[in-house]
Amino acid sequence: MSIDIYWRIGTHGDQPSLRRRVSSRGEWAPVAPGSLAPGVRDGRRDGYSYVEHMADVARASESSGFVGGLLPSFPFTGDPWATAAALARETTTYRFMIAYQPGFLHPVQAARMSATLQRATGGRVVYNIISGGGGPAQLWWGDRVDHDDRYARTSEFLDVLKGVWGGGPFDYEGRFYRVEGAGLPEPLARQPFPEIYFSGSSRAAIEAAGRHADYYLSWLEPFPDLAAKFAQVREHSAAIGRAPRFAVRIDVLARDTEEAAWDEIRRGWEHVDPSALSSPDGDSVGWLRSQSFVSWPVRHHRELEVSPNVWGGFHLLRGGPAFGLVGSYEQVAERLDELIGIGVDAFILAGVPHLEEAYRVGEEVLPLLKGSVHGRASGTAVRGAL
Repeated sequence: MSIDIYWRIGTHGDQPSLRRRVSSRGEWAPVAPGSLAPGVRDGRRDGYSYVEHMADVARASESSGFVGGLLPSFPFTGDPWATAAALARETTTYRFMIAYQPGFLHPVQAARMSATLQRATGGRVVYNIISGGGGPAQLWWGDRVDHDDRYARTSEFLDVLKGVWGGGPFDYEGRFYRVEGAGLPEPLARQPFPEIYFSGSSRAAIEAAGRHADYYLSWLEPFPDLAAKFAQVREHSAAIGRAPRFAVRIDVLARDTEEAAWDEIRRGWEHVDPSALSSPDGDSVGWLRSQSFVSWPVRHHRELEVSPNVWGGFHLLRGGPAFGLVGSYEQVAERLDELIGIGVDAFILAGVPHLEEAYRVGEEVLPLLKGSVHGRASGTAVRGAL
């Protein structure tokens, strides 16, 4: 058994720490003294671009032992396909997990793009398939397809993409896509098909994941609830003769001691807007599910610790999912081992700021995970650890 461990590369700038929810890296905020990538020297920009900074993060996480990096995709980010192409030459074995919504690409074009990138990188493309959480963000893309139909569209998209990849001629007629005689040319068709990490917590998402996922990807939740969700996916997948693996996306705040880690959270909490301390609205089933584990409103940051080291307030300190791990290096490694014990086969870890925390987590946490047999069978190889 092997465990793949990815890092996250911010495609929309970065914060200097969880204590300050402002963008200091990249041009997603006004460039001023104190900014990085680009920075300001003697009143002028220093010429160091954010793309160069992302390359630093990719190289840092590769050299720290991560198997690859997730490239997120939102209305407020750069494009992950173009970013992967730009960063591939900066790394050697590093995989690029490209997040995208199938509704905004035709599957034949997606197959051609992916196979071309596979050929250029030596097979280092991985898919993070997301079908969208609805609401204003979905309308930004011009997408008005209803929730369950978005997952039906995703299934059709992947049916066509896989069919075309085989070289064709491939015919398909569905609700959302129709192709006749499609197929990739031979040099592209023989490229390895990317592994699929499939996100979504609704019944429609779990059904689609059962058909297509190599890895069912979830945000972090309290461990018993996560195990129950995995059981649902296993049950549906088994009914159609498939057995997906499982992955979890986790923010990590790890320090030498538990006290030092919680002190970072406390200092960030001092800047939280009190109006945010109630259950937020959202259209994503996964988001609403994550908020159901917390009793709102909250008054103190430790009220969001739903189990040892599992904290549900990261979204208040940076954009993204709510739950992550807070504790000493040893405690975080122990929690990751526990997750492996309930069936997790891969992780996407993240920390703010991405560059410095890639080194910290790679050097201080991953070696502890590799050397431990707690919660998993001996002989487990951690692909992504030193």
